[in-house]
Amino acid sequence: MSGHQGRYKLREIVNSIFYQNRMGCQWAYLPHDLPPKSATYCYFARRRDDGR
Repeated sequence: MSGHQGRYKLREIVNSIFYQNRMGCQWAYLPHDLPPKSATYCYFARRRDDGR
């Protein structure tokens, strides 16, 4: 579980994942106006590991 639980809106997390996918940048290079890599990647990895 992440320490970021509930700190960011789910829509912001989804936008971060879409941005990373579209731009192909590394997680660490997400723009500063999006949630940090630690929060974004936590949600991404959890869904990936669930097979979603």
